[in-house]
Amino acid sequence: MHQFLAILMSKRRVVITGLGCISPVGNNIETAWAALITGQSGIGVITRFDASAFACKIAGEVKGFNVEDYMTSKEARTMDTFIHYGIAAAHQAIADAGLKTGDALSDDEAVRIGVNIGSGIGGLPLIEETHSELSNRGPRRITPFFVPASIINMISGHVSMRTGFKGPNIAVVTACTTGLHAVGISARMIEYGDADVMICGGSEATVSPLGVGGFAAMRALSTRNDDPATASRPWDKDRDGFVLGEGAGVLVLEEYERAKARGAKIYAEVAGFGMSGDAGHMTAPNMDGPRRAMLGAIQNAGLKPEDIDLVNAHGTSTPLGDVNESNAIKAVFGEHAKKLIVNSTKGATGHLLGGAGGLESVFTALMVHHQIAAPTINIANQDPECDLDYCANTARKTEIRAAVKNNFGFGGTNGALVFKRVQ
Repeated sequence: MHQFLAILMSKRRVVITGLGCISPVGNNIETAWAALITGQSGIGVITRFDASAFACKIAGEVKGFNVEDYMTSKEARTMDTFIHYGIAAAHQAIADAGLKTGDALSDDEAVRIGVNIGSGIGGLPLIEETHSELSNRGPRRITPFFVPASIINMISGHVSMRTGFKGPNIAVVTACTTGLHAVGISARMIEYGDADVMICGGSEATVSPLGVGGFAAMRALSTRNDDPATASRPWDKDRDGFVLGEGAGVLVLEEYERAKARGAKIYAEVAGFGMSGDAGHMTAPNMDGPRRAMLGAIQNAGLKPEDIDLVNAHGTSTPLGDVNESNAIKAVFGEHAKKLIVNSTKGATGHLLGGAGGLESVFTALMVHHQIAAPTINIANQDPECDLDYCANTARKTEIRAAVKNNFGFGGTNGALVFKRVQ
């Protein structure tokens, strides 16, 4: 009891000690980071299914992923692809952090390490395939693994079972804010003593007929099918929608003193977390909600707006969303907004939906760690309504004392994180 009260009275610091990713620009940190800072696009023509009848025929697909690097083919058949990606990214992050697993863990250690990896939609491709089997061949063709292969919390479940981590085991589902909320909520768990280490992030794999068709029906997707590599173009005047991506980003968060005591590599500190709701339209953006999320994160970090050097934006490449976020940034930062670097990695990866906040938090941590702002690619004709410094097309070596990471989702759910350099 006394230990718990002491924790409540002094907020514990949370740092990032491990990173992992599966993405359209690479299936490990080294490859993805190199592609990102050199401005490579991971977007191409859809190969997952025949998209010839669809208005949008392009996506940011994961390429060259071998699930058997992480599990047996028999195990893989009991999970949908989004779980494969989440497990793989978690495996990388855990190895990067040098965490003990399984029999190497004492029970006292195991109960202090938790998992919180979410998804926005979950096993949509498997749901589609299973319905087709049901319709064509009857109910006996439904696999007994169908439900656990499709539900969102099973990434966390499988990671826990594979590692022996017995701490908090949950999953966040907040549309396109999922991965960021998972990181922020996990940081809070460590701050308040529910865990000492959390494996957290987001994963998504919905490049499927219903996934693409559903967003296309909303007219949310780019139809620049003749030039996929330049289709995702945040803040460009000629943007015409977002490009669907897939993959996962996972971080290991750890209480600072624990990390320091074991000599862990520290990428950055998760210093602040803010959340808000728009209470407005279910899909249309609202400037006040993002503004309040950013301000909340900065205040939670004990910083002022002028202490922030970079905003890794939600930046989806939609006509309304990009203007709205730019205006929200200006409302938060005032005159300092002109000194900020604002970037979006979605130009390279597309929009990973529930996986976006996980992957983009990985990238933001790397930007702070390496003191390099990744470029927003495909800005050929910057929209005059978007009048900030978007780090257009070329990476920039620069001082990043602290960075804000934004993600926003359908239903008016907003989140922001502050990543701070640890010296």
